[in-house]
Amino acid sequence: MGQHPATDLHALPTQRKGNRYSGAMTQKMTIGTAALLVTAPLMWAGNAVVGRMVNEMLPPMTLNFLRWLLAGLLLLPWAYGVLRPGSALWPHWRRFALLGLLGIGCYNALLYLALQTSTPINVTLVGSSMPVWMLAIGALFFGVAVTRQQLLGALLSVAGVLLVLSRGEWQQLIALRPVPGDLLMLLATMGWSFYSWLLVRTREPASVRSDWAAFLMAQLIFGLGWSGLFTSVEWALGPAHPHIQWGWPLAAALAFIATCPALLAYRSWGIGVQRAGPAVAGFFTNLTPLFAAVLSAAFLGEMPRLYHAAAFVLIVGGIVVSARR
Repeated sequence: MGQHPATDLHALPTQRKGNRYSGAMTQKMTIGTAALLVTAPLMWAGNAVVGRMVNEMLPPMTLNFLRWLLAGLLLLPWAYGVLRPGSALWPHWRRFALLGLLGIGCYNALLYLALQTSTPINVTLVGSSMPVWMLAIGALFFGVAVTRQQLLGALLSVAGVLLVLSRGEWQQLIALRPVPGDLLMLLATMGWSFYSWLLVRTREPASVRSDWAAFLMAQLIFGLGWSGLFTSVEWALGPAHPHIQWGWPLAAALAFIATCPALLAYRSWGIGVQRAGPAVAGFFTNLTPLFAAVLSAAFLGEMPRLYHAAAFVLIVGGIVVSARR
């Protein structure tokens, strides 16, 4: 989403069953737990708003590469052991290379690219439809059955996404003139859904999986390689001299997205889900577009429109319908 769940919905290991991240409520909801679960969507919304603010300061693939490079350096003191020769990471390097491609290399790169032509409110609304695409990816690639109720919920959420894509004007959709950024975010959300299913189908040793810093670093080290490759292509195919506006505004933006959405949101979401369970925590992700609307109005002067509210109701309503037993 802006994370998801956006790592950054990187905390989707919490969807595993049969371990400490199981769906059962492990503790009563407390103010502390709620604060943790609110922090993550606030950071994801902030990621989208800051990405929009700096979209003319540097190219989007470069932004994604610098974000994860800084996050990796910050994470290194806690996770350097997983990079050592003989670590449990290396026998499973192909899996982590794929996770790094989808979760680190692609998702936020596509999000930042989407923000070149779309708004934080739109991209977070499209991203909030992720549970629907989880159903679709699960049915198409992992043989997971979809119930009628889940299908009804999916149709409601898809209607909300179409409302966002059309900007509240259905003739725009019929004329096939959606904003490119909205379509890129839709692609990013589908890719994240596939990434999430790969996380659920775990194969790596518990020694890596149970250590949040090691698990993130195992993906990040390969994701940096993918991000570097995409950045090289961006510079090779772009202007002869790509422009980066170095200065305090960009430095502050990089410091924020490397620490808050990438690391703080990841950790606070993981702890929050451990305490409350993924079923309860999942509803907190719906706060992301609401936070994006408030932050966009405050920092970008982009006020939410009526169709944003209607789309939010449809998307969240669809998720609620899908989740009901």
